[in-house]
Amino acid sequence: MHQNRTSAQRYIVPPRSNHPHHPVSAIMCSALWNSTHGEIKTNNNDKKSNMNQLDMQGRHAVVTGGANGLGFAIVTRMLESGAGVTLWDRDADALNKAANELRTRFGSEVINTDVVDVTNHPDVARAAKALATTGIDIAVNAAGGAGPNMPLWEYPVDAWQQVMSVNINGTFNVCREVVPLMKPKNYGRIVNIASVAGKEGNPNASAYSASKAAVIGLTKSLGKELASSGIAVNCVTPAAVRTPIFSQMSPEHIQFMLSKIPMARFGLPEEIAAMVCWLCTEDCSFSTGAVFDMSGGRATY
Repeated sequence: MHQNRTSAQRYIVPPRSNHPHHPVSAIMCSALWNSTHGEIKTNNNDKKSNMNQLDMQGRHAVVTGGANGLGFAIVTRMLESGAGVTLWDRDADALNKAANELRTRFGSEVINTDVVDVTNHPDVARAAKALATTGIDIAVNAAGGAGPNMPLWEYPVDAWQQVMSVNINGTFNVCREVVPLMKPKNYGRIVNIASVAGKEGNPNASAYSASKAAVIGLTKSLGKELASSGIAVNCVTPAAVRTPIFSQMSPEHIQFMLSKIPMARFGLPEEIAAMVCWLCTEDCSFSTGAVFDMSGGRATY
């Protein structure tokens, strides 16, 4: 189905390559905290070696926050599916570490990196312009921050502004700069990482909840604006997923999030990456401005 190939074709195709859940004591809270760093495993890890092959060959993707967490899992799945990927992240050390790991596995020809602060519009514009020749077929906004956990009336103003700056302003900045590179080709896929908190609102997480609700609204608006252009814009709304963002949260808040998930476990980055990457393929051809739930049964709409 790849009728609209770009200069990204030159990229070489890489080779394939018991959560407890009851409300508990401090001991359980400690176990939950450890689980966020991979010390408690689930049987879902067995899925990673048997993932189906998505068709992303010849496409070039930009993934923000690509150095770790969901972003890194998404980049990995894209590379497994044949895409060339440019990782944008503001943490230069983490970016270099991630790139070295990926190049060892997939080769250097399919991976580019750029130190980009998505909250800084001129920086995003510079990075997008640098890819004008290569082309951008896919953009995934995975950069994000949780902020502190406390009631709104106690929330630090600077922390509120920081969360908004990364989660919604960063998403706006990236979309604003990549869409003009997609429109001449009449093709593109944009996926924004929102959250179930943007649907339901988590207590003691007003900035995060509000920013992710804004990401959902931006996705719906932009999806409608581009509906006849060949560019699909969608978002996913995960429940809690084990990533480094958990280090910004209190153990009590992590326990609260787990208690809301009917499947009684946290999501895995690879599970979110599977949905995101499908949304980045040509098979996702009749969905735009849509919200795809990944909350283990938590969401009610």
